Amino acid sequence: MITGFEGVPQAGDQFVVVESEKQAHEIASKRQQIKREQDQRKIQMHTLDEIARRIGEGEVRELPIIIKGDVDGSVEALADSFLKLSTEDVKVSIVHKGVGAITESDVLLAAASKAIIIGFHVRPHLNARKLAETEKVEIRLYNVIYDAIEEVKSALEGMLKPIISEEVTGTLEVRETFKVPKVGTVAGCYVVDGKITRQDKVRLFRDGVKIYEGELASLKRFKDDVKEVVAGYECGLGIANFNDIKVGDMIEAFQLVETKRKLD
Repeated sequence: MITGFEGVPQAGDQFVVVESEKQAHEIASKRQQIKREQDQRKIQMHTLDEIARRIGEGEVRELPIIIKGDVDGSVEALADSFLKLSTEDVKVSIVHKGVGAITESDVLLAAASKAIIIGFHVRPHLNARKLAETEKVEIRLYNVIYDAIEEVKSALEGMLKPIISEEVTGTLEVRETFKVPKVGTVAGCYVVDGKITRQDKVRLFRDGVKIYEGELASLKRFKDDVKEVVAGYECGLGIANFNDIKVGDMIEAFQLVETKRKLD
């Protein structure tokens, strides 16, 4: 049994005996200073290297994590599980892992590296919790490894760019055009299929060739503004920043739909 330690030693640490407590304090202080400098360099290298790598590889996103657990086996198991969640698009970066309660040093490291802290069967010291609130560092505590893995997986999925797909909502035929002062060309249309809504984007086709793609400037039934017009009805519409509309043109209404991606 050893008393006086500020933290819990890690598996593999060396145990060194010296002649006096004064000498032990001097060595410990010097090594702590070296470790702080190494951690700082690690943070800077991590930041600069990752920026350079992201520029080279494109839209690669990263989730930095600090892991603290009750025993070394749990910490290693969590670290391995988190790293296996990494894909080509999103990656987990283990900034630091260790055994013992969450300390102020952990919070400061998390703040510097913009990491979240995962605690497994441990709790933060009171001062560490207060510092985390001040530094806006997120601390998540778990008692079940599966829960920790699932939440990190959800966080990574939230970092993935959504899949943007196109959904055609309606097809219209231009049957008449009108020149309206200070407004431009208004097309009198018949909704052939589906429906058109005020929020839809539109494409104008002439003889099967796309002429223009843009947004609606107006959508009316007779003289009234409307939110949508369904198949079988006529409507008047204006296309923003475009007036070259002719009788016989076909207009395709569509929406862009975002679908949340899942990790494989």
